[in-house]
Amino acid sequence: MENVKLLSLSERIKSARPDALCFEDDFFLFDVNHPTVPDRPFKMDTYGFFLCLEGSTQGTIDLMPYELRAGMMAVNVPGQLITRTFVSNDFRGISQVMTQRFVDSLGLPYNFSLAIGIRENPILTLKPGELNAIRNYCDMTRSLLEKKRPYQAETLRHLTCAYAYGLGTYLYSMAESRRLSNDELLMQRFLAEVRTHYKQERRVIYYAERLHITTGYLATLVHRVSGKSPSDWINDFVVMEAKVLLKSSTLTVQQIAHELNFPSQSFFGKYFKRLVGLSPKEYREGEKLR
Repeated sequence: MENVKLLSLSERIKSARPDALCFEDDFFLFDVNHPTVPDRPFKMDTYGFFLCLEGSTQGTIDLMPYELRAGMMAVNVPGQLITRTFVSNDFRGISQVMTQRFVDSLGLPYNFSLAIGIRENPILTLKPGELNAIRNYCDMTRSLLEKKRPYQAETLRHLTCAYAYGLGTYLYSMAESRRLSNDELLMQRFLAEVRTHYKQERRVIYYAERLHITTGYLATLVHRVSGKSPSDWINDFVVMEAKVLLKSSTLTVQQIAHELNFPSQSFFGKYFKRLVGLSPKEYREGEKLR
């Protein structure tokens, strides 16, 4: 089967937010408030930076609960599954969205530990100086994009490089200040394996073998760290992907069942209804995220 085609986040922004400032469909800057926050699950295919200025919002990022309040920033990377479960009426912030193509054009060195740090710790609590620096970057970017200017592309890339290096410094200091326990590190490895393979594998033994431990030890460790079983985590990822495909693609239920490696549409339907309480068709036709 061909790769699933979802409406890209940049296409959604252009459709839903005509007021967004844009550079070559690769970089977007726009204000966000309560009515404009998505109310259904979605999967990132871009990099996103959201600075919360007022109010709060709650939800999950890759199934991990989060709360974003004033003075905090969310950093999202491609592949993350995101839901919103609560948005306060006074919620307000600034969103920046960058495609992989734009990020690649910056020529930044790849740092694996920082990349893991962003994925595992997507919510940043900012000090006043850090908050002001990010707001200044947004203000300069807004001014740059409001009208065509000479060297606009070069200026935007240099500004964003400086921003990225500043963010990297913050993440490095955060990682240095908190050392994960061996159990937490193994839990991270388990979740990384699930993120990579959940479309193909739902068997706990598969992940235990990938980590070179027994299924019993994996179950004990995962429950001790997270309060959930390995099967719970695997099922949660599969269900969230199914919800995204049901709401954000034109694939049939049968095609989604195939995409998620179920033996039949019937098997997928029973699996989905057991975990969600609705059939795939019922969920697609009107039910928002539960």
